[in-house]
Amino acid sequence: MFVDRVEIEIAAGKGGDGCMSFRRERYVPKGGPDGGDGGNGGSVIIEAHDGVNSLVALKHKRQWVAKRGQHGTGSNCRGRNGLDIVIQVPPGTLIMDRAEGFVIKDLSNVGDSIVAAKGGSGGRGNTHFKSSTNQSPREWSSGADGEARRLTLELKVIADVGLVGMPNAGKSTLLSRISRAKPEIADYPFTTKFPNLGLVQIDFDRSFVMADIPGLIEGASEGIGLGHEFLKHIERAGILVHLVEPMPIDGSDPIQNYHLIRNELLQYKTELGTRPEIIVVTKSELPESGEVRDQLAKQLDRDVLLISAVTGKGLNELTGSIALQLESEKNK
Repeated sequence: MFVDRVEIEIAAGKGGDGCMSFRRERYVPKGGPDGGDGGNGGSVIIEAHDGVNSLVALKHKRQWVAKRGQHGTGSNCRGRNGLDIVIQVPPGTLIMDRAEGFVIKDLSNVGDSIVAAKGGSGGRGNTHFKSSTNQSPREWSSGADGEARRLTLELKVIADVGLVGMPNAGKSTLLSRISRAKPEIADYPFTTKFPNLGLVQIDFDRSFVMADIPGLIEGASEGIGLGHEFLKHIERAGILVHLVEPMPIDGSDPIQNYHLIRNELLQYKTELGTRPEIIVVTKSELPESGEVRDQLAKQLDRDVLLISAVTGKGLNELTGSIALQLESEKNK
């Protein structure tokens, strides 16, 4: 199961109370205060962890509560700190305050972390209240409450390359051919319900991560269908590979479909319009594919690739073009 948005409640541990105690030892008739401090409460930490690719674990556990600190004891013994809770999430997870709606932290890289709820401080023992005028203090303080908050966690897939296009344009098939990913593939629209990631190996020491973004439709930028759920995953892709099906099963115009998807990207976020894009006409085994490629290249006045994920035609050229574009972006 792929889960990319969850709501959770977290609570840090309360600090332990300070202790009121007096030194009582044989041959020490006037022992002073020796109450120890309470331990700090455990904090709730959220960390981007390598190997985690979904928020599904948080779907089934909505409440996370850290342990409280132990109380202080006599002989100036400090209470033990409560253990922290570390919640592991995929890189690319946004941590948002559910009540106010603002972004607390973007855990975009492996190892990024945030103390989402800080544990309460331990209380002070009566040792701290001793003074020249108060030799036997009976004051002590309670531990502070830990922070508690309600969070929304949203995953936006991180990939070097994002595959976009209309439903059934061949994105999943292409990903399965040039990587080890095994997405669901069928001859009907919307086979892909969530992004699939695949590692594409160029040569011995070069590779890139490609994401198969579920197919878009007209009105996606306005939330029609699952538009926003799909579009948010395109934001982090370094470059876009736009697949155009030469003979759509719904009988629509392939060139018009290209412009429709481009418009949805721009409507969702203007910055996506400046994202580097490689245009590819798929299913070159179909007789109309070459003509569609030529028309699109002439209209846009730029190169348009022609491939077939079934026969393998043009796949090496495509991966080479992606590698060159990624290298160019890296050197900017």
